[in-house]
Amino acid sequence: MADNTPVNAQITDAVTQTNVKVLGEAPAQAMGLVYQTMAHSISLSMQNAMQTQGGLQQIGNAVTSSACRMILDSTGGGMGGKGGGTPS
Repeated sequence: MADNTPVNAQITDAVTQTNVKVLGEAPAQAMGLVYQTMAHSISLSMQNAMQTQGGLQQIGNAVTSSACRMILDSTGGGMGGKGGGTPS
């Protein structure tokens, strides 16, 4: 610090300590922001994966249902009255 200044030495010391504190905390705050952003990005990708998996499950159920319906219709065992029963 300069000795011959019109500002009180306690004021300049307080400002200097505040500046050092801010500069000392900046890397930790920056890394905290990086970690929060990374966690948010991962959670969004997990939500997208879950949504996609749910959609594929619905498609799989529809395909299975259609395949079962086609099998039942081709064998005459369906409920549509296209046959069924015992042959005479």
